[in-house]
Amino acid sequence: MIKVRPRPGEPVQQLMRRLKKLCEREGVLREMKRTAYYEKPSDRNRRNHRKAQRRTQIPK
Repeated sequence: MIKVRPRPGEPVQQLMRRLKKLCEREGVLREMKRTAYYEKPSDRNRRNHRKAQRRTQIPK
């Protein structure tokens, strides 16, 4: 769980900006979108396989 404590005299807009950046770094929104719908195990395996291939591919 992500917690953001306000600094003394910090505006709410800046606090929200820090929270948003933390959520991006942790991948919270990406995880929520990914789990919003059911994904078949075969599709999940295919996606993981492609991801692994991209990781091992040599950049040009």
